[in-house]
Amino acid sequence: MSQEPEYPPLRDMGGRNAETTAVPEDSLPARETGLEALRRENAELLRRTTELRNRLHAHPGITLVQGILMERYRLPDPATAFTLLREASQRSNIKLHTLADALVRTPAPDHDATVWFPGRARYSPPPLPGVRVAPADRSSHGAVLSGVLRRVLDVTQAGMGNVQLVEGGVLRMEKHTGLNRRFTDFFAFVEGHTTSCSEAAEERRQVTVPDVAVADVFDEESRATILQAGSRACHSVPLVNRAGSVLGIASSHHSRPLAGFTHAQLRALQETGDAAGRWLSWHRRTVVLDALEHLHALGRTAR
Repeated sequence: MSQEPEYPPLRDMGGRNAETTAVPEDSLPARETGLEALRRENAELLRRTTELRNRLHAHPGITLVQGILMERYRLPDPATAFTLLREASQRSNIKLHTLADALVRTPAPDHDATVWFPGRARYSPPPLPGVRVAPADRSSHGAVLSGVLRRVLDVTQAGMGNVQLVEGGVLRMEKHTGLNRRFTDFFAFVEGHTTSCSEAAEERRQVTVPDVAVADVFDEESRATILQAGSRACHSVPLVNRAGSVLGIASSHHSRPLAGFTHAQLRALQETGDAAGRWLSWHRRTVVLDALEHLHALGRTAR
């Protein structure tokens, strides 16, 4: 964690060090109260800034999709478009923002087409070696990501961690455990190259940070946020599909500095990342497309 800079001793009007000058005892509580107030003010400013940034990332996607649906299906207003999007999301048990992102990325159906994806082949979900998921939940986005996170924490022997998915050019927090609200709010959306998770995503490789306090990869605000959550070291694993594209990142956080991992651990983590990436690709090609198909049917009916 960054430390406050050291300043030379202040001097009073007589040239003596102010630090050695007697201070009336009744002025100390006032000074401490003022410092605490400043700290609270800074913390509140950071909270509001983080909240505003997260809103700027989250809201435009939904607004854009509402406009697309209104134009495509000649819907009367944004509220109707949102209702259709929500119904398709709930029916397929996928998050609203996941469906919205897919709608933006997927080419539109042909004009007046009754089916959006005709002749689409269907496949069973791929295996997830080492990932504990109930048979009934093998198609569940949330259950599988939770299982992937548990697997990564088991291998790294950590108690804190999170999973982020690539969405709209940024890493979006999807699952987390053991991390406090300040951490999850601050890293709800990650862009740029000042974190280990973004470095792992860009370079498509595992990244270990043995000691967060001195690592060069972090900017100071990110470093302070990680340290205050009780994380002193971290490790990020890319979730990669067969084409080599990074679809997400799973990270473990450790309360003490790390000496590193064994070859067996790193191999197990890579296998988990590859299996999770293949599963995410399957989910996008099946469950998400099913949701888009249902949304298309709803839109045609609502005309």
